[in-house]
Amino acid sequence: MSISASLFSVWDYVVFTLMLLVSASIGVYYGFCGAAHSSSADFLMGGRSLTAVPVALSLTASFMSAITVLGTPVEVYEYGGIFILICFSYALMVVLSSELFLPIFYRLGVTSTYEYLEMRYNKVIRLFGTVLFIIQTVLYTGLVIYAPALALNQGHCSLNKVLGVTSVLEMSRVLFTVTGVHLWGAVMSTGVVCTLYCTLGGLKAVVWTDVFQVGIMLAGLLAVIIQSVLRQGGISSIIRDATKGGRTNLWDFDPNPMRRHTFWTITVGGTFLWTSVYGINQAQVQRYISCKSLFHAKLALFINLVSLWAITICSAFCGLCLYSIYKNCDPWTAEQVSTQDQLMPFLALEILGEYPGLPGLFVAAAYSGTLSTVSSSVNALAAVTIADLMQPYLNLSEGQLSYASKGMSLFYGAVCIGMAGLASLMGGMLQAAISIVGVVGGPLLGLFSLAILFPCANSKGGLSGLLSGLGMSLWVCIGAQIYPPRPENSRPLKLDTHGCNFSMDSSSRNWTIHKNFMTKEETVERSFLADNWYSLSYLYFGPLGTVTVMVVGLIVSIFSGGRQKKLELGLMLSKEDLTCYKAYKILKGKVSRKARRIDLTRQQEKSSGKTNHAFSDVELSIQTHS
Repeated sequence: MSISASLFSVWDYVVFTLMLLVSASIGVYYGFCGAAHSSSADFLMGGRSLTAVPVALSLTASFMSAITVLGTPVEVYEYGGIFILICFSYALMVVLSSELFLPIFYRLGVTSTYEYLEMRYNKVIRLFGTVLFIIQTVLYTGLVIYAPALALNQGHCSLNKVLGVTSVLEMSRVLFTVTGVHLWGAVMSTGVVCTLYCTLGGLKAVVWTDVFQVGIMLAGLLAVIIQSVLRQGGISSIIRDATKGGRTNLWDFDPNPMRRHTFWTITVGGTFLWTSVYGINQAQVQRYISCKSLFHAKLALFINLVSLWAITICSAFCGLCLYSIYKNCDPWTAEQVSTQDQLMPFLALEILGEYPGLPGLFVAAAYSGTLSTVSSSVNALAAVTIADLMQPYLNLSEGQLSYASKGMSLFYGAVCIGMAGLASLMGGMLQAAISIVGVVGGPLLGLFSLAILFPCANSKGGLSGLLSGLGMSLWVCIGAQIYPPRPENSRPLKLDTHGCNFSMDSSSRNWTIHKNFMTKEETVERSFLADNWYSLSYLYFGPLGTVTVMVVGLIVSIFSGGRQKKLELGLMLSKEDLTCYKAYKILKGKVSRKARRIDLTRQQEKSSGKTNHAFSDVELSIQTHS
């Protein structure tokens, strides 16, 4: 890649700047020109007046971040297209979330999902849930902020090779000169823009900027796909290259839980993972409750499913495009990029560089994903802090709570920017993000499921289960970081460099397996736990925590006497909450009405002596027309 490919044109900066200006303008509009935020509930919940379509797109944008735009294509490029099976998980997640969790949260009208934990268990468990959510969200958001900075800092490795830059200070100077944005300048600007419109506009600003940003994300991915298809000679050519390279490995039914990705790890593990996000996560539940009716809330979830599929399929196909173009010369192995997460920006700059504005559109897509996720997280963090940590303990007026909500948005924006520093030390974005969500989200999902599904569960069982599930998830996750899984479990696919038109220093790559694991020839003997426990697929971290919480929670609840007091109405799932039961009741009613009409007709026939079926249809027809 030449140095010119790393340069943004004026039009690229125009496109990128316009995206930022539109996002900020929406926040300014809802902060000063829209409805006044006279209360914290209006600021945090949008006045509970939103409709299905904008909420649906906001739900998609909240967790379809730059990690999706940059990480999913790399996943497919390195491990194959089997990750597309996550679409099955999305469908199962939508059904579970809309049927089990959404009716209860909407009926109770809570501001924070953790209010339910106090209603169902006690105040201590509510505080535990709130603190865990804050830790999880801050860590995840730090990773999300760091991701698009990689896109703007893509030229690092190639510039180092071309210009012979050696010192860090000199590299920073060159990057600032060439791209106009230093890595940490990008991190800071992401956080500042998000914090601005979150603080000014509240949830309504977050939702409508999400709608705009989903469009930008799709446009950026489609730009890469269309140009890749034109360059490679059609979709069939890309699919053919992917098949030859083993990237169409969609159906692997190996039940081994140590395998990184199989049909079972992706569908089962993915369902638990995404249900913990869409079923109980404050950032998502906050949007359901902001809808003006339960129908709009459920409809939003199902519309969101379609947009989830669209973005996931586009990003996965980008991974196939990535492989088709670089099948003979992997830029990562060839040291043209410094991390695997820079492959997509590298591709975009190379194939879109001749079209002014399109490289800027792709970077704007990655940046849009981050803005939407960070703004949702900041708004959710502010909501749980106000509802769970301030309002119950401080006697504040509505006006004071409104100012406190804006202050919390500002505070958490700054905290998430700081956490981006920790995110820079992590490995691949996609796996790191899913691991963070799974380790904390899994136990919380188990805690809520225990409360909703089992009337006998009590506070002792809930707390014991939560601590056990969290300990189990952390144990296996930390162990997996110390003892990475063997390549026979992760099964990376072959990447070639024989088609590169420059020489590589072979001594600089002394790896004996796929470079993704950064593992040299191992001389230290691995323990039994390393190969049989810590090698558990990262997608099972969440289910492990969920199942542990529910099993331990039930056992402790039963042996501690179960629940002593009668539950308040509305805290448990009932058959009336289920859509299938409502459909059954409607169908039963229609059948009953039809049966009653038939019985009435027969009674009329008997009373008039008209029981000859040979003439009944004719006579009834005559009566009808008369």
